Amino acid sequence: MVILLAWLAALAAPLTRAADRPPAPDAAASAPVILVFGDSLSAGYGVPPGHGWVDLLARKIAREGYDFSVVNASVSGETTEGGLARLPRALAMHRPAILVLELGANDGLRGLPVAQARHNLAQMITLSQAHGARVLLIGIRMPPNYGERYTSAFHAMYGQLAQRQSVALVPFLMAAVALKPGLIQADGLHPNERAQPLLLATVWPLLQPLLGPMAHIQAHHGAHLTAPRRVPAAGEAR
Repeated sequence: MVILLAWLAALAAPLTRAADRPPAPDAAASAPVILVFGDSLSAGYGVPPGHGWVDLLARKIAREGYDFSVVNASVSGETTEGGLARLPRALAMHRPAILVLELGANDGLRGLPVAQARHNLAQMITLSQAHGARVLLIGIRMPPNYGERYTSAFHAMYGQLAQRQSVALVPFLMAAVALKPGLIQADGLHPNERAQPLLLATVWPLLQPLLGPMAHIQAHHGAHLTAPRRVPAAGEAR
């Protein structure tokens, strides 16, 4: 549980925000987009470039023949309020078919009202659905020292949102990692490179059904493996 608390504290690292310019066009630009919109866990903080769970997701999708492009718009330290502020531009820029929403831990860490986080997440889901995106909500849990009332309300928030707004839910991204020291970086805070496949394994069963019918599968085998496009961030530190 100490590791879990330390990990949550790491999510309060200085925030890095996306630049205002769109990413350069590439060969995958015409494919439907999966937009991953999260914090340091999805940004791959402290993990070698190309080895975060979102990078592994992009390779898995290509390897299995799904015709999707993965864009990682995650930033370290993000709150639901910050995410709500920048989401409209991200939706307009990338027009995602699927939004993977992984936010809320920093709200909990700072003891912000659960009602506020719930409202912000609900607004982000509504905005995404209004843009035609299917949403996968990824939940986070608070350690017990935040108090039974707060931790219970925080945990229940994700399930309530998923049910009320008819979206898929991953209850806890770090379920297979949080209490295992061998899967945490030397700083004792972040999941290490070995942990990234487990994060993907936690997400994949809920994401795969959102990829759609066989019409979305490429007709040929041996699809080219592509890395996720990253939204450029100014001054991002590892």
